[in-house]
Amino acid sequence: MKKVIFTLTLITVLVSCKFEKETEKTNQINKIEKTMEVSNKEKAIAVLESLETGAKEPITYINPEKYIQHNLAVGDGLQGFGEVIKHAPEGGFKAKVIRAYQDGDYVFTHTLYDFFGPKVGFDVFRFEEGKIVEHWDNLLEVQPPNPSGRTQIDGATKIKDLDKTDANKQLVADFVETILVKGEMDKVTKYFEGDNYMQHNPAIGDGLSGLGNALEAMAKQGVSMVYSTTHKVLGEGNFVLAISEGTFAGQPTSFYDLFRVENGKIAEHWDVMETIAAKETWKNENGKFNFPN
Repeated sequence: MKKVIFTLTLITVLVSCKFEKETEKTNQINKIEKTMEVSNKEKAIAVLESLETGAKEPITYINPEKYIQHNLAVGDGLQGFGEVIKHAPEGGFKAKVIRAYQDGDYVFTHTLYDFFGPKVGFDVFRFEEGKIVEHWDNLLEVQPPNPSGRTQIDGATKIKDLDKTDANKQLVADFVETILVKGEMDKVTKYFEGDNYMQHNPAIGDGLSGLGNALEAMAKQGVSMVYSTTHKVLGEGNFVLAISEGTFAGQPTSFYDLFRVENGKIAEHWDVMETIAAKETWKNENGKFNFPN
């Protein structure tokens, strides 16, 4: 009887050890899979880079049943995306993502393209349950360096101050509304650290002095730049993107402004302005903006 009890006990211990080892193995596998899980930011980058590489897997990151397109020259859904790829020039497109940031369900990127000619663009992707369901962008031809020698894409890229994301977004939103929309230029100095302001707009030099010189030159030429509405402000750490609507030289314009914030002040700026196409030329009915609330 004692021998039987000992045998049963030994079997129970062996089974228990085997179960524990299997559980530990499963946990290790789950941990590895979780580590290998692709982030939304990585998915957005992969989709853009697939324009150049031709990789098929990134297309699976787009929801095939729901893909709302706000590039007015592209049709809705995966079919519209496919039409763009179909008409790629010989040698294909080029896409080099310079900056990528994430804010909740949104990912926004700053990319150097060869897309029917060299261009710089901002792209915004909205995700639902890990799939891309909506896309916005703004594109501009590559320009020569500005009066301070800066290009449209060089400069800082590193994310920091994640704990200050909300404060930085509020600073930029206030700057755009107060200075760019309302034009209260007497308050402009509070958003900058003296004249220390790195500018990447191709027509404007560094500092508030550079901005003042550019605005004066535009006024002499009778060119006006008007911001009327801010549609979306997205941020991660020290980088904040403001998406606005207005006019430039009398033409309906979409403004994408990326700011780098340092110690509560605007320190660096990149932008892309794009003329909004006439509605009769649109290939979708989603509008240039129309961000969900």
